[in-house]
Amino acid sequence: MHRTYAFSRLFTLFLGDFLSEIKAYNGRPALGLSKPAPNGAPPSDKTFLFHIRQVCTNPKLETDSTRVRQTVDAFAEWLEGEFTARHVNLSAIGLVADLRITRIKYIQMCGDIAKHNLARLEKRVNDLRKLLEVAKPSVSEQDAYLAVEGFFEWFQGNIFIYHSSQIAEFLNNIRWSIYEYLQPEFQRSWHRPDNGATDFPAYEFRMPSDVTEPLAQAMYWNLMNRSRSQPFMPQFVIHENFRRRY
Repeated sequence: MHRTYAFSRLFTLFLGDFLSEIKAYNGRPALGLSKPAPNGAPPSDKTFLFHIRQVCTNPKLETDSTRVRQTVDAFAEWLEGEFTARHVNLSAIGLVADLRITRIKYIQMCGDIAKHNLARLEKRVNDLRKLLEVAKPSVSEQDAYLAVEGFFEWFQGNIFIYHSSQIAEFLNNIRWSIYEYLQPEFQRSWHRPDNGATDFPAYEFRMPSDVTEPLAQAMYWNLMNRSRSQPFMPQFVIHENFRRRY
């Protein structure tokens, strides 16, 4: 459970970033992620989950990636599921409505609302307007802006708090599966150099021959360092009561 409202809002913000669409800047893909999701791809394939799936499809390490794929697919399937939020009270525009929405959409909307002020929420305001038009034939842009705060309070303060335990289980399972996937490579790579001092035992990693770019080498070293110990959070399974709604 989140100890404070600030922690829950920060978790929403970071999760929204993780589930945001990865786009090229000035035609140049970020970090060499040159293969975009195909047209018509499901919403989860427009996030970092797509690139984790690409690792599973074409792994560069001689390691079984089945478990990684299973944990990513489980989270993606859950994210793309729809639910109906009953009696959402948007008092600023005098509307109480049942809103049908996918989990990934409401999380992305809440993540952006948690991060930005109204001047940078045009896309999310349009998303909200489309949702509201199902319940009310004509919703003006002004009303949609007025309803943003109420939408965030309802979905963040009620539904996201309820979903947080399940989301944490999904993310922790992905983290553990990545750790397990990397362990054979860590065992191959980690070694002590021949010229290491006995009073200060150093270690090195055997860099794969095709990892040649300085950024890639630094990221590989960091990845191996993080593979030296298990993830901080042990694996867990939440109670069924936290899976039944929404």
